[in-house]
Amino acid sequence: MAFEVFQKGSAPASTIPTVTIQKRGMFSLNDAAFRLIDEPEAVQFMWDASAKLIAIQAVPLTSPNAYPTRRQGPGKDANRGIVLIAGTMFTKYIGIDTTVAKRWVPRVEDNMLIVDLNEPSQTVTSPRGKSQETAAEATTEANE
Repeated sequence: MAFEVFQKGSAPASTIPTVTIQKRGMFSLNDAAFRLIDEPEAVQFMWDASAKLIAIQAVPLTSPNAYPTRRQGPGKDANRGIVLIAGTMFTKYIGIDTTVAKRWVPRVEDNMLIVDLNEPSQTVTSPRGKSQETAAEATTEANE
């Protein structure tokens, strides 16, 4: 038998920390990942080119390299939910492909979230993208 694993593409359990680099370079951290770095107002990005590691470190909002963090979604008033960080300039600087959103499980070292780009990532699809694809497929099937 030649079974293949079905890739569900949905969000993992909320207790597992995740970092997603969305299309065009926006970073999103789930609540578990954000808590690992003490829910800062801002972060800075660091890059180890030889090891292909991204580090996300909490910094004061007044730091010259600070990127503000902001809650998104229904839990933002309760200090829960996804946290967004504008990272487009950073992803362009390191030369990472952001045409498809990808998710990693980071590790923590020295109070930094470490995203190892050598590790396998999960491709992330949005519900909007799926509904658009489904509509396009239905239109194609109807026209055949």
